[in-house]
Amino acid sequence: MAETESKSIQVKEKAEVTTPAEQTRPGLVFTPAVDIFETEKEITLLADMPGVKSEDLNIDLRENMLTLDGDAKLPEGAGEVDVIREYRTGKYYRQFTLSQVIDQAKIDAELKDGVLRLRLPKVEAATPRKIVIKS
Repeated sequence: MAETESKSIQVKEKAEVTTPAEQTRPGLVFTPAVDIFETEKEITLLADMPGVKSEDLNIDLRENMLTLDGDAKLPEGAGEVDVIREYRTGKYYRQFTLSQVIDQAKIDAELKDGVLRLRLPKVEAATPRKIVIKS
């Protein structure tokens, strides 16, 4: 069976955070779906955050804890009246513990089309390298 056939497509809807710590926030709080990729030089994290603008997104790094906190607001036009409202707005919140292999000073973030891309470069000591044997 081909590799593409063995993977099923799974559609995820916005999932509300259900941990007790997050229930203290007013309004809806969602956990953004993420994909994480790794190369020899960096780890890339993609987070789905539709409706979040860069000015409404906070990325915080403290004591090896990376926190994503974004606010999705309803894109309303002047004079519009609701007929049907299925678009769910609220906060996005997710935390990640970073290992020592991440060069925290070089983390780069880009938000485009509702997808946050974080590039987490590895420290040089964690990058694989070939050792030359002297004779």
